[in-house]
Amino acid sequence: MATTADFRNGLCIEYNNDLWQIIAFQHVKPGKGPAFVRTKLKNLNTGRVLDNTFTSGFKINIIRIENRKHQFLYKDDSGYHFMNTSDYEQFFLQESLINAPKFLKEGQEVDILFHAEKEEALSCEIPAHVELKIIYTEPGVKGDTATNTLKPAKLETGVEINVPLFINEGEKIKVDTKEGKYIERAK
Repeated sequence: MATTADFRNGLCIEYNNDLWQIIAFQHVKPGKGPAFVRTKLKNLNTGRVLDNTFTSGFKINIIRIENRKHQFLYKDDSGYHFMNTSDYEQFFLQESLINAPKFLKEGQEVDILFHAEKEEALSCEIPAHVELKIIYTEPGVKGDTATNTLKPAKLETGVEINVPLFINEGEKIKVDTKEGKYIERAK
């Protein structure tokens, strides 16, 4: 058993019969009354973020988790199939466990968070920025670089995002997976 003195960012705890990860915390010692700890917790099952206050010295169960590199193989009716890059073991995940499944392309490396004792996958994080090829967009016209006007473009994963007018079909671009927006041309 641990206490609030053991809190640190990224620590996974069991609270209210659920798994939570500490995103941020702050020890507070008011002039009057007992000390307490303000936390921002992320539910590892649902992704919901919650603000919570623990009294100082509150006992908690720390959960050991591991981050493992996997490679995305393919998607079918049973889910998204991945392969562990160290032992080549394959398994599949449901779409709800992946933070941005629409930006996954075959062969891409991802980080999968595992509950160490139960060997159960908790979540799948794809990189914050990915490089994808544009398979269809209207052709750009010379002189269209002066404005911030956007046009739709279909990417190799099938998702459609807005890109600047000067981007053409066949080019590789960098995409922000959190917001689903164009960042820049890939170098």
